[in-house]
Order: sequence, then C-alpha cells, then structure tokens
Amino acid sequence: MLEKIIRHFQTLDHRPLERMALLVGGLLIFWVIEGAIPLIGMQYKKSKSRHAGVNFSFTVIHLIIHTFLAILIVMLSDWCLSHQFGLVYWLNANVLGIIIISFLTLDFFGGWLVHITEHKIKFLWRFHVIHHADNNVDVTTGLRHHPIESVVRGLFFFMGIFVSGAPMYAVMIFQTLLVLSAAFTHANISLPRWLDKGLSWILVSPNMHKVHHHWKQPFTDSNYGAILSVWDRILGTFKKLDPSQIKYGLDRYYPNEHDENFMRLMKAPFKKME
Repeated sequence: MLEKIIRHFQTLDHRPLERMALLVGGLLIFWVIEGAIPLIGMQYKKSKSRHAGVNFSFTVIHLIIHTFLAILIVMLSDWCLSHQFGLVYWLNANVLGIIIISFLTLDFFGGWLVHITEHKIKFLWRFHVIHHADNNVDVTTGLRHHPIESVVRGLFFFMGIFVSGAPMYAVMIFQTLLVLSAAFTHANISLPRWLDKGLSWILVSPNMHKVHHHWKQPFTDSNYGAILSVWDRILGTFKKLDPSQIKYGLDRYYPNEHDENFMRLMKAPFKKME
C-alpha cells in the first residue's frame, strides 16, 4: 500500500491537471459544507460569488508563480538526493521515516516559520496584510496571497526541502495535504466544539485558525500553524477565543471597506502603511 502511494506521488508534479483537480475539488467540497453548516453569518460587500472572484484572482496568480517555483523545487530535491544532503539521508530513514521527517520539516519552514516571519518583519507584513484584510473569511480565503508573498513562501519552502532533503514524493504528499488543510481551516464551517477542540491538539482546526484572523492583535499574532498545531503549542504562540467573539478584518493598516478591491489590494503594499 505504501509503495503504491509513493509511486503515485513520485510523479504527481508531472500531472498538473490532477493537482488542479485536487485544489478545485477541495474548494468545492468545503464551499458546499460551509453553506450547510456556517460558523458565522457573512456580510459580503455584494455577494459570495463576487467575494470568491476577488480571492480566486489572487489564487490564479499564486498558482502561476508556484508553477515556476516547482521547477526549482524539483531541482533542489534532486540535488539533495544526488548529494545525500538533508535530515532524511543523515538519519538513514526508511520510507515512512522520510515521509514523517519531510512532513514535519516542511510544515515548520513552509507553514509556521514563514508565517510568523511575515508578521514580525514589517516589510513582509505589508504583503501578508492582503490575506488578513478579508472581512469574510471562507474557503476562498485560503489562497488569497499577494504575489510577492507567494514568492516569499516559496523561498521558505526551499529551506524546508534543503534541511530535510525531502524527495519529490514526500514534497507532493505535503503540498497536497497543505492545499486541503488551507481549504479546511479557512472554511466557514461550524464543527461540534468537542471535535474542533480535539483536532486542535494535533492539527490546525477551523476555530483555531479563525482566531488568527480576528481583527485585533494580539490574536492576529497567534496560531501561525499551517497543518500541525504543535508548533504553536510548543513555541508559545497558541491562543484561544470563542468563535462568537471573532470579528474578521484589521483594526488598522488597510481600510476594511475596500477588502474586495482587487487592484487596490495589489497596490497597497507599495504605499505608505499606517
């Protein structure tokens, strides 16, 4: 069974249509679910479709950028293999060990570390603000990233591959789970409290991530994890807030009334920030 999984993901980077189907399929599934069991009643500027259109515009650009970055990812992964460089080789890990080590390392660098760095460095925060400016966090918010932020996230992902030595099948497994996790954690869904709380001990749950989108700091500066919640718990950046108290958007930096103005959002990082 494990061998079949490895063979499937080993060449997944050569099947862009299948990867796109996973992305779109995940979005559609959670789009339907959040319509059935919404967490918060949304107040879109015009409509949910209009809001989705703005976020999908960022998503398309994000995917184009990462299509080019994927070439470098393959090259880096192959270099690690040929030079036996990275944790998976130094620890002489078996296949399961390779998947686990790669997953943990990529989730740390490409999830938690890049995220907290974007919050702490003012120049990078300018671009990350676009993600937080969304006043209606739903499944489409997951890939709402300014193009420059997409590049920054790619650079941290390279670091994760370099440190772990992750082979391509491990990279593809992680990226697939990352896409599904982004859809799940941003989706406007109401899970039973016991289930959401239980999940949050290991994984980033929807309620846990919604705290990160609360409009006021210090809640905005918490819960940075992408897939695993353990980094926030171990490193002291975990916070809780009852979903009924959550309000999306920003208390400064960007006017909330323009959170669906695509061109203004694209230009915002290059203008003076409050």
